[in-house]
Amino acid sequence: MQNCHLTRFLILAVCLGLTACAMVGPKYTAPEPDLPEAWNQLEQTDHPVADDAQAGDVSRWWRQLDDPLLAGLMDEALQAGPDLRLAQARLREARARRGVAGAGRFPEAAVSGSYRRSQSSEEAGSGRTNDLFSAGLDASWEIDIFGGVRRRVAAAEADVAAAVAELGATSVSLTAEVALNYVEVRGLQLRLAIARANLASQTETLQLTEWREQAGLVGRQDVEQARTNRELTRAQIPSLETSLVEAEHRLDILLGTAPGTVHARLAAVRDLPVMPVRIAVGIPADTLRQRPDIRAAERRLAAETARVGAAEAARYPAFNLSGSIGLEALEAENLATSGAVASSLLAGITAPIFDAGRLRQQVEIQDAVREQAEVAYEQTVLAALQDVENALVAIKRHSERGGALAGAAAAARNAAQLARQQYSAGLIDFQTVLDTERTVLTVEDSLAGTRTDGLLALISLYKALGGGWTPQGESRQAGKDTP
Repeated sequence: MQNCHLTRFLILAVCLGLTACAMVGPKYTAPEPDLPEAWNQLEQTDHPVADDAQAGDVSRWWRQLDDPLLAGLMDEALQAGPDLRLAQARLREARARRGVAGAGRFPEAAVSGSYRRSQSSEEAGSGRTNDLFSAGLDASWEIDIFGGVRRRVAAAEADVAAAVAELGATSVSLTAEVALNYVEVRGLQLRLAIARANLASQTETLQLTEWREQAGLVGRQDVEQARTNRELTRAQIPSLETSLVEAEHRLDILLGTAPGTVHARLAAVRDLPVMPVRIAVGIPADTLRQRPDIRAAERRLAAETARVGAAEAARYPAFNLSGSIGLEALEAENLATSGAVASSLLAGITAPIFDAGRLRQQVEIQDAVREQAEVAYEQTVLAALQDVENALVAIKRHSERGGALAGAAAAARNAAQLARQQYSAGLIDFQTVLDTERTVLTVEDSLAGTRTDGLLALISLYKALGGGWTPQGESRQAGKDTP
């Protein structure tokens, strides 16, 4: 009996020693992309965007727009948005898969119990009835000598981290989309107000021409031209109203509500949100730290690298231990006696000898998948840098264009007012009045569109900077994933 215990101890010691062997496959090292030191499109100007040594806090960037209704919509979207719920379900799936992979590190055990009653025939046997009671415990363990199980666990853990980051990326996209559609709603309301104001002004001009035509001062042509001008302005309103309703419906879907739900809350026309005084965009390296999609791409690369090791480990021998201990007796009361004990212990090894290159090709396949993940990571980094650069130049150009259009709008309104006065006095022809009125509508509409586009570019910049998510938030989420 003492020799038996010693043998088992030696087997266990050898197994533990073997499991401490180095794992096969590549060792993962996080990539360090080559980044510029500063943004190309960022200049020191009076523009609200400024280059700071440290990136600003953009986790709740929409508060800087000073719009309580927008802030409320953001909170609702982050609580019940369908996109977030989908990302949360994917995270739960990744956690469960990690648990499945982690279970491979431990032995498996199962209990069994049975009762059998048999009776032999009187012709061929004794004709006796026999009872057999049995109970047992079976256990097995695949010893992870070459690290296949550990690689699969590492891959699953990286998948969980990627799912956490993807949840953050979904939050970033969701908040940006809510803000984009909200600003679009306010921009369309502003353009509608401009169109309706111009429609009212052109209606007054039409009435003026009708009075002058009745007085015999002008011909019918002036009246029809005034009517044409007014109806062209009226024709723009249905298209703007359609776009407004569609933007409201997109907001409804982002909030997880039926189309038309948010209309009453947005019915009161408000001006566009206020541009913040200053935005600290930081340096390009901050973008890598703040963008959850980059974090997700890096973790997917780590997972695929670990799976290369798992595929490589499959080419090496596998070691298994299995054993069982049980009780067998013809009488139930005899199961507790020492004579009812039965046990077995088996140590086995299996090694691939010939598989026509299947396992080697599996390694090659997984290495190609790893390379795809590496390229995807590099593309994600470049796309992030591009997003920031594009947003910066868009904000600057829209600001410049908005300043010019504001001056043009003021001049156009003055010109239109003077033209109507001079036309009433018979000093100019009606064509000048028409031209100035068209110019007012065109310039004011362009100014409203440019102000809207400037805010949309600002929102795109916040999104490009990873706004709506923080690495600290991911760390807190990952802390919940500890088994």
